[in-house]
Amino acid sequence: MKAVIQRVTQASVTIDGVVKSNIHQGLLVLLGVTHTDTNQDIDWLTNKIMGLRIFNDAQGAMNLSVGDVDGDILVISQFTLYASTKKGNRPSFLEAARPEKAIPMYEEFVNTLSRKHNKPIYTGEFGADMKVQLLNDGPVTIILDTKNKT
Repeated sequence: MKAVIQRVTQASVTIDGVVKSNIHQGLLVLLGVTHTDTNQDIDWLTNKIMGLRIFNDAQGAMNLSVGDVDGDILVISQFTLYASTKKGNRPSFLEAARPEKAIPMYEEFVNTLSRKHNKPIYTGEFGADMKVQLLNDGPVTIILDTKNKT
């Protein structure tokens, strides 16, 4: 799994002109799933996201997690995180998991993250044409890859 985590003051996802989800202070997580991902990848990635100390404390140092600030989380499926541009100019998405693998993994990721955060996780819609808006705070953007844990 790959994830791009952005600290935001607000973020939303719109599908067919209708806002599906809207958050304020928290994290926007763009999530990509590949063929070899397992529940262990979900567990590692959700722990890492919940533990990231990327919110400012009273002294202005990045020392607090999303749970510490009671922030919201918006998760958007993003198969393009597995784009390969090694040959030519048209990206190949062969490393992205097919929907029959990706959808259950995405749903389990959201459910696991919700349990660990102890609050609902906001989402887009898998496979939909989504318009994502965000106000990146900092900006703070972190990239995590479960195949690169060490």
